[in-house]
Amino acid sequence: MPTFKCAVIKEAGGKFEFEEREIPTPARGEVLLKVKACGVCHSDKFTVFNAYPGCSLPRVPGHEVIGTVESVGEGVDWPPTGLLVGVGWHHDHCLFCEACRRGDFMMCPKSRVSGIHADGGYAEYMIAPWTGIAELPQDIDPVAAAPLLCAGITVFNSMRNQENVGPGDLVAVQGIGGLGHLGIQFAKKMGFQVAAVSSSGSKKELAEKLGADHYIDTSVEPASAQLQKLGGAKLVLATAPNAKSMEDLVNALGSNGRLLIVGADADKFSLSPFQVIPNRGHVCGWPSGTGTDCTDCCNFAKNQGIASMNEVFPLDKAQEAYDYMMSGKARFRVVLTP
Repeated sequence: MPTFKCAVIKEAGGKFEFEEREIPTPARGEVLLKVKACGVCHSDKFTVFNAYPGCSLPRVPGHEVIGTVESVGEGVDWPPTGLLVGVGWHHDHCLFCEACRRGDFMMCPKSRVSGIHADGGYAEYMIAPWTGIAELPQDIDPVAAAPLLCAGITVFNSMRNQENVGPGDLVAVQGIGGLGHLGIQFAKKMGFQVAAVSSSGSKKELAEKLGADHYIDTSVEPASAQLQKLGGAKLVLATAPNAKSMEDLVNALGSNGRLLIVGADADKFSLSPFQVIPNRGHVCGWPSGTGTDCTDCCNFAKNQGIASMNEVFPLDKAQEAYDYMMSGKARFRVVLTP
């Protein structure tokens, strides 16, 4: 039987081990993908440390997967073989719960996460349910597209679903890293007035190149003070996982403004009712998106010239790539290629 190589976590906190497995035959409702690229995300630590509810080891991580359809199981009318597709954080959903019956698949309580509840894309081949598949522009670069299936979809989908903000409104993007460098680009192409928020002046040139209209250096003056001088933000997209900094960002909101948290941080921050009552402020979060959302994100990115900045490693250096990403040395995103 033909085999494929994959990087596996077998014990919590352990190192990646490489296995040769038989290439599987997709079951009913499943699709077999030949992986072209897989992003290395900070959230992969949930698999490495077996720290996500429902995760079990051994497991192949990876939820930013680009590949071609090699074969499909019984009952799968779409996607066809040969199609370039993606699999993101949202692996699948049950189709039967109240959220699914209402079409709100991201809120399905039985949904599974790629690379956490099922084997992901740190591999040459991967099985995925057809319900989680994202169709992509067929000429898109797999390496460029991979981070769009987590970092990209998170900032794109969260901003496009905020009813309080429209073209010309001031949107502040906190952090100019893996999420933030994409958030600035998407916000600008959506027609917002964009302020990039960073803890130093070192990223000013980059932020302006990405499309920022204003640069907020919090080492000079708190972000809230600088953004209030601009009239207050309609939306603050918090991409950097720094809970403490979010206390000040609440004070940056204008009337009916919203602090939208997409950078995951287990720490807590304090919030006074008087920070949100007078201006009808909101504090909320947003989780990723479905396969169809990923399709919209990739189409928008390609049409608008939005690109992720990536550093590429071969699959057999998965440990090095993961360690590099976790060290904070990676400038933006890290991508594995088989």
